[in-house]
Amino acid sequence: MSVAGLRRAAHETVSGLPREFWWLWTSTLVNRLGAFVATFMALYLTLDRGYSASYVGLVAALHGLGGVVSSLGAGVMTDRLGRRPTMLIAQSSTAVSVAVLGFMVHPVAIAAVAFVVGMTSNASRPAVQAMMADIVRPEDRVRAFSLNYWAVNLGFAVSSAGAGFIAEYSYLAGFLVEAAMTLFCAVVVFLKVPESRPQKASAVVSGALPDEPDVRLSTVLRDGRFMSVVGLSFVVALIFQQGYVGLPVAMGTDGLSSSDFGTAIAVNGVMIVALQIPVTRFIQHRDPRRLLIVSSLLAGYGFGLTVFAGSVAVYALTICVWTIGEIINAPVQSNLVVSLSPAHGRGRYQGMYTLSWSAAALVAPLMSGLVIDHYGAKWLWGMCGVLGTVAALGYAVLMRGLPAEEKATGVVAVTAAEAEPDAASGAPQGVVERAV
Repeated sequence: MSVAGLRRAAHETVSGLPREFWWLWTSTLVNRLGAFVATFMALYLTLDRGYSASYVGLVAALHGLGGVVSSLGAGVMTDRLGRRPTMLIAQSSTAVSVAVLGFMVHPVAIAAVAFVVGMTSNASRPAVQAMMADIVRPEDRVRAFSLNYWAVNLGFAVSSAGAGFIAEYSYLAGFLVEAAMTLFCAVVVFLKVPESRPQKASAVVSGALPDEPDVRLSTVLRDGRFMSVVGLSFVVALIFQQGYVGLPVAMGTDGLSSSDFGTAIAVNGVMIVALQIPVTRFIQHRDPRRLLIVSSLLAGYGFGLTVFAGSVAVYALTICVWTIGEIINAPVQSNLVVSLSPAHGRGRYQGMYTLSWSAAALVAPLMSGLVIDHYGAKWLWGMCGVLGTVAALGYAVLMRGLPAEEKATGVVAVTAAEAEPDAASGAPQGVVERAV
């Protein structure tokens, strides 16, 4: 591609998105640039504090449990208090708890504060996702979610390298740097990101839409189609989590070192940073049903191919396969969640969706450990292939009833002709969206 073509592609990728989105994107990037605890917590506890691997596993499980607990509560806060207050509370609390964790020395205190860090660091996710859905046009949401996911991975890639240098100097410095950068994110949200929580559609277009009932957690649980998406998301997340829990164990049993695992898994981050945006440009106007089916199969069979791996090169090749599935799945799945969520209940719906990933992060280590210990790693990779097939079939059935245009945009449109005139200008308010 020529230089002019690259410039045009870059312009088309970033153009048309609101300024508030870019401030939110900046907050995401800065937050991930400072992600020290998630990267080096295990090394900190074993090398610096001298705790056992069992204790490290307990702390990691409590950190994950904190995320599970906060997912639904943060979703409720996002709808009741608003997106902006929830992010401010979550990020400020994360900054404080991470700083406190760096000073803890007693094992019970470390475990307790790690649980709090898991809660607070996960609490902003439903609000961020809901706000992006609020401020970005439906036709741009896949692109917006992709750009945000790209920022997450770019920030994590940079922070992983930077955290290594910080850890050589002082682990405590790493905790304090993360706390400071998280606090900076809260400042960005406070100064630059306005509240985006929408009013109920019936209050916007009088008589055009029926009154929408309040959305409660019980409403979300009774939403069969959405809960099916949550279930499929959990299945897919279980597969992807094996890249960080099952894969290093399997490579170790093959006689490969931790540096070999680091080399292989680095392929995942490099590919996401390099390919997320161009792949999204290619898929953003294609049938999401097919994309979710393909991404599930790539994830399942990508890990399934690990059965044949025995060297770093072959492991890296299998990582290439499931990484493509991850690149496709992340923005398309996020857009599907938005499309099935009523605008005034996005927080609770996003909270339930976040729960699927938090629960997978909690279950995946137990799953991989039990299977590898009792049956061997090849059975784990075979199970991943089965799970990928189940997820693909689930998406095929789940999205069969959605018309093509609704699958693509995720909303039902009420045209300008049906809308009431704007009270101030007398002009039509345009298209009012209502979740499918």
